[in-house]
Amino acid sequence: MNMTHQKVWTVCTIVLLALIPFALSGYQTSLATLMLIYALLAMSIDIMAGYTGRTPLCHGAIFGVATYVVMYYVTSAGGNPWVGMLLGIGLAALVSLVFALLAVRTSGVYFLLLTLALGMVIWGVCQRWTSVTGGENGLRGAVRPDWLVDPSRFYYFVLAVGLVATLIMWRFVQSPFGLSLKGIRESESRMKSLGYHSTRHLIIGFVFSGVMAGVAGVLYALFNSFVSPSSVALAQSVKGLLMAIIGGVGTLFGGVVGAAVIIILENVVSSFTERWSMVLGVLFVLTMIFAPEGIVGKLRSIKWSRKGSK
Repeated sequence: MNMTHQKVWTVCTIVLLALIPFALSGYQTSLATLMLIYALLAMSIDIMAGYTGRTPLCHGAIFGVATYVVMYYVTSAGGNPWVGMLLGIGLAALVSLVFALLAVRTSGVYFLLLTLALGMVIWGVCQRWTSVTGGENGLRGAVRPDWLVDPSRFYYFVLAVGLVATLIMWRFVQSPFGLSLKGIRESESRMKSLGYHSTRHLIIGFVFSGVMAGVAGVLYALFNSFVSPSSVALAQSVKGLLMAIIGGVGTLFGGVVGAAVIIILENVVSSFTERWSMVLGVLFVLTMIFAPEGIVGKLRSIKWSRKGSK
């Protein structure tokens, strides 16, 4: 019955998302598209933070690397957007592998700080390598294929890619390999005693999550048609992490909820006050106090407490 309820909720959510271009204006549809892109970034971070117990602060940089590759390949090199997207995801995977080899042997605050430093290296490269990245001016230009120029059609393209990526991530975390990552999160020493090669598992998990961040990055290139060092800055990683935390770390789908909450608040609150970042800060503090498990996690705990009381 529980599985049936999940399937019903999933179908209803997909139907509601499919109806957005019909129910909302073009600007609101654009916000929904941005929400879906950041939801992928938040879910990629949740794979590490929620399922392996390693909280990264470099996925925004990996996200931005993929965006840079698409923008450079199409606008500067005159390449095909589809090839650029594949190259962007490929380079995101390569950067993730390098980061993983350097970082996964650490844990806790050391992992957090090391991934922060690695992300800052990417930011420094994008800031200084002006002949390729454009430096502070960034790269600008239309990179979206002609048949995706229409906002509604592009929204459905992002939705389709997002659904496929979400399914892949869900199957990944529910697989025996994904369960082994949970075991490493709970007790790495015990998993080693059972014969698991924890370092290898963490590297694979990191690279997989980096590839998903890369998918979000190439979609962002098509959406924004602009990239600058701010796209790989620490703020990008923090934004994705906050989305995962507010939605619910370790729930995967909490990334979707967190992305929706933050994107909506950013755009709604900013229309009333310039201090919208303060409102987001208050929201984060309240979430940590009253729902440290996130919105999705809180709803799950309420559901289970009601079942237990019956």
